Amino acid sequence: MCGIAGFVGRNFTRQQLDKMTGILQHRGPDAEGFYFDATAGVGLGHRRLSVLDLSSLANQPFRSRDGRYMMVYNGEVYNFKEVAAQFGIETITTSDTEVIIEAFAKKGVEAINALNGMFSIAIWDETEKKLFLFRDRVGVKPLYYCLDNGAIAFASELKALFTLPFPKEINQSAIADFLYLGYIPGENTIYTTYKKLKPGHYLVFDKERAAIDSYWRPEDKIEPDVLADESLAKKKLKELVFSSVELSMISDVPLGVFLSGGIDSSLVASVAQAISSSPVKTFSIGFRENKYNESPYARQVASHIKSDHTEFIVNHDDAIELIDGLTGIYDEPYADPSAIPTLLVSQLARKQVTVALSGDGGDELFWGYGFYFWARRLNRLPVKMFRKAIRSGLYNFGDNRMKRASFMFDYKPERIKSHIFSQEQYYFTEREINELLLIPADLSIDEDIISCQRRLDVIEQQSLFDIKNYLPEELLVKTDRASMHHALEVRVPLLDYRLVEFALNLSPDLKLWGNTGKYLLKQVLYDLLPKEIFDRPKWGFAIPLQYWLSHELRFLLDKYLSESIVEGCGLVNNSKVQYIKQQFLAGKSYLYNRLWALIQLHKWYTENVLKNSMIFDNTNETLVRL
Repeated sequence: MCGIAGFVGRNFTRQQLDKMTGILQHRGPDAEGFYFDATAGVGLGHRRLSVLDLSSLANQPFRSRDGRYMMVYNGEVYNFKEVAAQFGIETITTSDTEVIIEAFAKKGVEAINALNGMFSIAIWDETEKKLFLFRDRVGVKPLYYCLDNGAIAFASELKALFTLPFPKEINQSAIADFLYLGYIPGENTIYTTYKKLKPGHYLVFDKERAAIDSYWRPEDKIEPDVLADESLAKKKLKELVFSSVELSMISDVPLGVFLSGGIDSSLVASVAQAISSSPVKTFSIGFRENKYNESPYARQVASHIKSDHTEFIVNHDDAIELIDGLTGIYDEPYADPSAIPTLLVSQLARKQVTVALSGDGGDELFWGYGFYFWARRLNRLPVKMFRKAIRSGLYNFGDNRMKRASFMFDYKPERIKSHIFSQEQYYFTEREINELLLIPADLSIDEDIISCQRRLDVIEQQSLFDIKNYLPEELLVKTDRASMHHALEVRVPLLDYRLVEFALNLSPDLKLWGNTGKYLLKQVLYDLLPKEIFDRPKWGFAIPLQYWLSHELRFLLDKYLSESIVEGCGLVNNSKVQYIKQQFLAGKSYLYNRLWALIQLHKWYTENVLKNSMIFDNTNETLVRL
């Protein structure tokens, strides 16, 4: 796992390449490398975290044997030995890097389809003067780029691009999207000039122009018929999980597993231990507040599989230490509070291992979220007919739980999938955002489903929305930044593209069985672990933010949502913000994630936009113009 950066065009300098690559040192502390051609205006930079072939022979940038191509690459390709055999590549190193560049030299863009792994790749063609950028199918690894005046720059993180003189105009739609979803979806970022290369896509920069195309789309992998035979499906799923975990365990450095005690991480950990000849290291995070503490369940799983287990119990003091640095880690507004325990478990694991496996992806592929129950519920005809009356009754006469649920019924039919996500996560509705923003902006979230061979039901559509949006631009962003902040490589075996394609074509009845989500995945798990361990409600990787904001983290409300800060930033209606604060403190606890999003937005804005024109007076908690 590494950090990559580079540019083509304009009068860029070697010093600029050094600086933007150096910014990514946390992603790759083991080595750095540069390729710079002043005549062609090209620079490639690389920071290496050594995982496979620890020798300097595998350092990057890496040149193809024919001398034509130069590559920098972030990620892991697990099947590199099979790819080498497939393309008749004789290797000098034992690294996947060499196989990728030689496969490209033989097959060009087509070679990307042979790779199984997580990656962002940049390849410079010295002969034709073209730059190729690739992002893996599901979007596990990030790749940002900026196009301006016939030049392009790219990097693993936005902060590296910020070192270059590109314009920074705030993307107003991104602010609306952020308040709606807690993250910025699609190809957009908080700045209009800066973009994300979408999962399963590649970019070719040639003669000052960029062309973007897809090489893999989930819709294209949906087959006319689903797999409905439970016995056959379970056998195939078990084979795929074992194969994916085994591939993910290829490493020349110590490896462990994140173990929350839930279905997905327990499956990954138990399979990893079944494959391993020695105790696998497992790591978990717990909370002093018992309602959020799953560490006893993780301990129970670890005891059963006989892993070498380490746990860390978190309190608000640990969270406070991290909050100040969140905007610097994520580079743009990001509201998922589980970034905090993810940072902590990454820090814990890095003391013992360099690579960790995670259970990310199981909920989206096999329907473990409440989103999918809501998609089914809201599609029922009586609910469609009377949803406005239901909303009014729940809000006016219900308790906090019912008031929170009432917002689920206030949606536009053409935006129901994103609305379900928004309200299941306690963020602002589209109506609230329109009333809140001082500068009106439309949401940019894309809910379109490209034509496929099978008609998808509403839950399949909701799952596909999550696979295309929530997974790559929120969940995997959280894991990548948190882990790489500590130079820890995290692999996600449940997001092997073979498993994704399998899940897309699995019968809905084998994913959601009555009111049981992840049905088939659980059946595979129960062959490895006692079912009784998991007979409890799903909690997720959450922190007690609702309680903390009312108590130990109350200062964040007072600091970043003060009248001075809100009015100084000029993004949202101050009176509405103060009203939401009052309502939350008066007992409407379900508003906590709305407030957290507002805190993160204003914290980011004061630190990144206003820092040159204002300073923050910690004593008076106000913005002071310089």
